[in-house]
Amino acid sequence: IKCLCVMLTNDIGHHLMLCQAMIPRHLKLIPCVYGNRLLSGYKPKSNVKDSYRILELQEGCSLDDIRNSYRNLAKKYHPDSGSTTADSEAFMKVEEAYRVVLNDVANKKKCTEDEEEDQFKTKSLQHRHYLSFEGVGFGMPSQRERQYMQFRVDRAAEQVLEYRKQRLEGQSAVTDLMKAKDVRQSKKVKITQAVERLVEDLIQESMAKGDFDNLSGKGKPLQKFSDCPHIDPMTHNLNRILIDNGYQPEWILMQKEIRETIEQLRKGIVASRSKLGGQMTPYREKQWSRICEQFTEDIRKLNKRIDNFNLVVPLLSRQMVHFNAAREIARAQKTYEALVESKEASNSDTKEAEQKDVKRFGLKSSLFKWLNL
Repeated sequence: IKCLCVMLTNDIGHHLMLCQAMIPRHLKLIPCVYGNRLLSGYKPKSNVKDSYRILELQEGCSLDDIRNSYRNLAKKYHPDSGSTTADSEAFMKVEEAYRVVLNDVANKKKCTEDEEEDQFKTKSLQHRHYLSFEGVGFGMPSQRERQYMQFRVDRAAEQVLEYRKQRLEGQSAVTDLMKAKDVRQSKKVKITQAVERLVEDLIQESMAKGDFDNLSGKGKPLQKFSDCPHIDPMTHNLNRILIDNGYQPEWILMQKEIRETIEQLRKGIVASRSKLGGQMTPYREKQWSRICEQFTEDIRKLNKRIDNFNLVVPLLSRQMVHFNAAREIARAQKTYEALVESKEASNSDTKEAEQKDVKRFGLKSSLFKWLNL
């Protein structure tokens, strides 16, 4: 049984496949063309030159010219086109000529390919065959290409098998290590249990002999809990152990660090303002503006650390607020002014004391002079 393809041609000359049907072998096949390829054995009745003349073409034209000419003639002569020049016999001739021309072009193309391959085979050097395909295969380039593809498939299969083998070996090694580790762990557990049983037996034997009768605090409860009964004993013991070892929670360390940082920043900006003096020149004003900008950036970084502290602190009442850079700068200015006023007051007090000392020592010196006289 062979397959029959029922073909139709649309209004622009394309071949369309509608359905497939099963027919017996003794029936003769109908030759048909699907696209631009001949699907069954076709023997042309007309001559090649006549076919080119019917399609209004010349030999050596391209496939695009052949297709365009066929489409135009199909539109012109197709019975279903509805044009005045429609003719079924002329369309059949055009169809047959189109098949002949396509067959001729395909044969010419095949002949040229064979000639090029023969030319390459005769002119190419023998050692150049091994510059491609990793030197695998022999014969024509197409044959060597097929042999090289098969070689790559075999090599890939070998690599896969080798990878699986290595993986299984690694898994077996891991299982062996796990087994050895389990054996060591079981031995360790057995030894620990034996030691515990031995210690327990020794304790019981000592208690039977009365070695523990003279201990202080015998018959009294153990002092292992705190005075407050509302505190969990486990939590109390853990906190006591941590305190004894000098442990401090993270939020306490962060709080201490923030306080030390703000104190250093405040002292630093007051010292910078004191270095610039009371009456500032334009140059010193620029320096002061740069100092304020750096101080604002440091305050911004400190506020980020405060945000992290507020996320960690367990108590809501322990949370901290952000520092305002403008307020801190104004505070530093006031601190500087207060320092200046205190210095001036101290200087005035020292001057008055000096004047009093001068007056007092002046009276004594005059009295000594009079006595000497």
